[in-house]
Amino acid sequence: MNPPAFVNSALDIDAIRRAPKVVLHEHLDGGLRPETIIEIADEIGHTLPEHEPEALKNWFFEAADSGTLERYLETFAHTVAVMQRPEDCFRVASEAAQDLASDGVVYAELRYAPEQQLLAGLSLEEVVEATLAGFEAGQNLAADAGHDITVRTLLCGMRHADRTKEIAQLAVAYRDKGVVGFDIAGGEIGNPAERHVEAFDYLRRESMPFTIHAGESCGPESIWGAVDVCGANRIGHGVRLIEDIDLTGDEVKLSNLAHYIRDRRIALEVAPSSNLQTGAAESIETHPISVLYNLGFRVTVNNDNRLQSRTSVSREFHILSETFGWGWAEVKRCTENAMKASFLHHPERRRVLEEVIRPAYAALESADAE
Repeated sequence: MNPPAFVNSALDIDAIRRAPKVVLHEHLDGGLRPETIIEIADEIGHTLPEHEPEALKNWFFEAADSGTLERYLETFAHTVAVMQRPEDCFRVASEAAQDLASDGVVYAELRYAPEQQLLAGLSLEEVVEATLAGFEAGQNLAADAGHDITVRTLLCGMRHADRTKEIAQLAVAYRDKGVVGFDIAGGEIGNPAERHVEAFDYLRRESMPFTIHAGESCGPESIWGAVDVCGANRIGHGVRLIEDIDLTGDEVKLSNLAHYIRDRRIALEVAPSSNLQTGAAESIETHPISVLYNLGFRVTVNNDNRLQSRTSVSREFHILSETFGWGWAEVKRCTENAMKASFLHHPERRRVLEEVIRPAYAALESADAE
């Protein structure tokens, strides 16, 4: 099953920006404004590779555009460095909420690793509380500007470290205070999710949902560990699942793992531009998102890191529209997929779907048909 050879005219990016969208995979420390990084770095004496906003923005993109996840992750040393004081945690969170809202995002789950933000003496709890306060302030400012957004948080443990159980307990402690789930982040190679099964067993006993980065640097075996051993509710990226799908014959053949993920509606948090930078896909034309979508997997479209990938979710959808001929039907389906797979409680998910997302796309599809 190959992508269509003929591509219709792409959706207008400004129209996409106005449409309601949902982001499930966004790293808070990957979406800072360059101006904010420079201002805070000057205050704390942190040395940056560039000192003008546009030059710094370009540096992040170029440095992240290395072809490996490990090199990509090195750029976060500068963003994490300016997220060490409570006022900086607050500011970064507030600006993230506002920036996503201005791109038409109506619901977002932003993830970060609080254990990386302790260098100036903050406790884990102080990091979480300052960040949650920032999200609330950002939501209010976005609403004042005419852009409603709901932001929730996933707390990440670092997969190469040994604090995942502690961070899992922190996530549970802040359940229903703005934290809705858990994840592990960091380099995938040599750090399988199974190493942290104690944390995931704890979360399952506490009925706390979690997603796991898998199938980005490593292949289907990483996804198997995340799903079958650890019990992930969603998969961060997961694009290398395509290696477990045989497309060579007249009939598509899925592995047992691929069948299970599709049958159980386990969402794939796909971030196309980021996948190109980390080597998870060779080009947008050969990116497996179109095949996975057409095969009926619960595909969602995400930013991953807006700064490093110089992107937005509207831009991601626009690229997919240009490349694969996606129209409003595909954008709507991926948006609904994301809302259904979110870690919000069911009544809240249903409200956003029925009151915000579906009416807006019905109007867009109706206007497009005229």
